[in-house]
Amino acid sequence: MKGQGIGFGKAILFNEHFVVYGIPSIVTAIGKYTVAKIEPYDQPTLILEDNRNATPNYKEEKIDQQYDSINRILKKMGIDTSKNGIKITLNGNLYAASGIGASAASCVAIGRALSDYYNLNLSDDEINDISYEGEKGYHGTPSGVDNTASTYGGLIWFQKGENNIIEKIPISNPIEIVIGNTGKVANTSAAVAGVRERKEKNPEKYKEIFDRTENIAYLAKRALREGDYKEVGKLMNENHKLLQQIEVSSRELDFLVNVAREHGALGSKLTGGGLGGNMIALTPGKELQEKVTNAIEKEGFQTMKTVIGASRGGIE
Repeated sequence: MKGQGIGFGKAILFNEHFVVYGIPSIVTAIGKYTVAKIEPYDQPTLILEDNRNATPNYKEEKIDQQYDSINRILKKMGIDTSKNGIKITLNGNLYAASGIGASAASCVAIGRALSDYYNLNLSDDEINDISYEGEKGYHGTPSGVDNTASTYGGLIWFQKGENNIIEKIPISNPIEIVIGNTGKVANTSAAVAGVRERKEKNPEKYKEIFDRTENIAYLAKRALREGDYKEVGKLMNENHKLLQQIEVSSRELDFLVNVAREHGALGSKLTGGGLGGNMIALTPGKELQEKVTNAIEKEGFQTMKTVIGASRGGIE
């Protein structure tokens, strides 16, 4: 008896951090994913084998959070491994790093694999709820945006509230992007706490920034629907500037963002929690994607070539 499940990586195109405060964000599944496999284990316990490629120290630094996350998932699903043990193995082509939804992808993959293993036939909505619970192990109080993209795929408008607003944004074709990895493992909880603290100290400055980010989200949704990628890129650049103003960027992120722009990216910005982790560059067409990838790699940083708007049928 075995179980298997998949969860997509993600990139936030607009409004990470702001999303926590009810500002709309736009998030996309990317064409890379984590696969979880579950099989019986002969001891009454849980064993984890994590075979994902990762940023150095990422898995080591996250190990306690990872076990907390898995235990939350098991509890939410009412599964007790102290009677019948299981082994969870993680694989897939999503690099485990900060900012690309690695934790959410593993939560979704594990949730789906458990559903498969125990023949629970859970719906995507149920998997999303379970994954949100798992994300608490990594992020304390997550917005829910990462697990939503990881569960459903595609390009998603997400607004946190009493009832989260989740809408698919239709685009005609997946769009090429480059993700650049600073190589720094970021602490998302610390970044979120820092923003909250500074916002309380300087409410007027932050209100102005937050109002503009809300406006950007609506403009970006329209530009994506219309296929106006130049406008999407301009708005990404502005969004990065606002993220700099709330102090969640870093020297390495700003450097990679500038390298991408200098080599033709239509727009580039940090993606995810910031303070390290990853940045994203909008590079429609294989030729531009290749050019920006080479420029970032030439500076000694790792890249990932993928697409935004990936759906479950569009797994690379």
